[in-house]
Amino acid sequence: MVKYRVASYYFPNYHPDKRNQERLGDGWTEWELVKQAKPRFYGHNQPKQPLWGYTDESDPIQMAQKIDAAADHGINTFIFDWYFYNDGPFLERGVEEGFMKAANVQRLEFALMWANHDWVDIFPARYSDESKLLYPGGVTAETFDRMTDVLIEKYFSHPSYWRIDGCPYFSLYELHTLIQGFGGVEETAAVFKRFREKAVAAGLPGVHLNAVAWGVQILPNEKVIKEPEQLIEAIGFDSVSSYVWVHDVHLTRFPQVPYGDVLEKILPVWERNSTRFGVPYFPNVTMGWDSSPRCHGDDPYINRGYPFMPSFSGNTPEMFRKALEEVRAFLDSHPQCQNSFSINCWNEWTEGSYLEPDVEHGLAYLEAVKKVFGA
Repeated sequence: MVKYRVASYYFPNYHPDKRNQERLGDGWTEWELVKQAKPRFYGHNQPKQPLWGYTDESDPIQMAQKIDAAADHGINTFIFDWYFYNDGPFLERGVEEGFMKAANVQRLEFALMWANHDWVDIFPARYSDESKLLYPGGVTAETFDRMTDVLIEKYFSHPSYWRIDGCPYFSLYELHTLIQGFGGVEETAAVFKRFREKAVAAGLPGVHLNAVAWGVQILPNEKVIKEPEQLIEAIGFDSVSSYVWVHDVHLTRFPQVPYGDVLEKILPVWERNSTRFGVPYFPNVTMGWDSSPRCHGDDPYINRGYPFMPSFSGNTPEMFRKALEEVRAFLDSHPQCQNSFSINCWNEWTEGSYLEPDVEHGLAYLEAVKKVFGA
């Protein structure tokens, strides 16, 4: 039993995937955008250089290095962004071939957040064009039924899968898209009831369903739900979480907003959400934000919405440590949050939010986690 659940989100677009290769060329990964990034304004620190090189997360040996670094510095869980569309899975090799086959997989627990948003062509995005929809996030009930078979048989049975009271933790990213795909709230509740029944039939006590909630649209086609509290209850979610600070705080300056200003604004969000939903709330600490690597390098960098948007400034390891100290104090004073929180992110390199070591800071951000939450 861990004292604090320190769960880092993990974005698995750093290995070759057949869908990406069909569109973007053999061997393409999101590392290409990291390499091509460039400064977009005075003092802008791009491109970023990974200390470990341009790793392939589907290689269990290279993934083992990530697992050891996380476990050695106080992180005990990876929450993988997980994709499943009407025509099947996407970007699954990082977790299936890398993490689950790593020799040291027992050092971390893991869970999945179904990133059920539209997948649009922003690799990179053009300033003047509306991003092309590639894979719609909404799925049918039939697809979901097939998907839950995969979840129960392949993932939930793994000995390292994170469970709460014996129930595998499974998170949903986009409520609006989920409900729209199933045809309504009642239909969604029925689909999830069936999901739980299947889990029980497989010998599990149930499924711990988590919903990601936010108040600010970021990705193209995202929809903000004005009163998510009612949906949380109607569908039967067991907890609520946040993915990233920019989902909860408007960035009002361009091209940069001080990290400390965003931290100051996020504290009342944690407080409000701790009692808002009627279920446990797991807050988020975001390491940084800079989505400019997803912008085409030949286009003007003007504030028109994601990924052409403000970034954080001053998100030093020291300021990140301060944010971690704030969330620890918050958890200590809010037992209803079950000592659990998330970090964005292990490796969102093209959104400027990553704990993985880079050439500039080395392991400093991981050391910050260790100082606050390490043994």
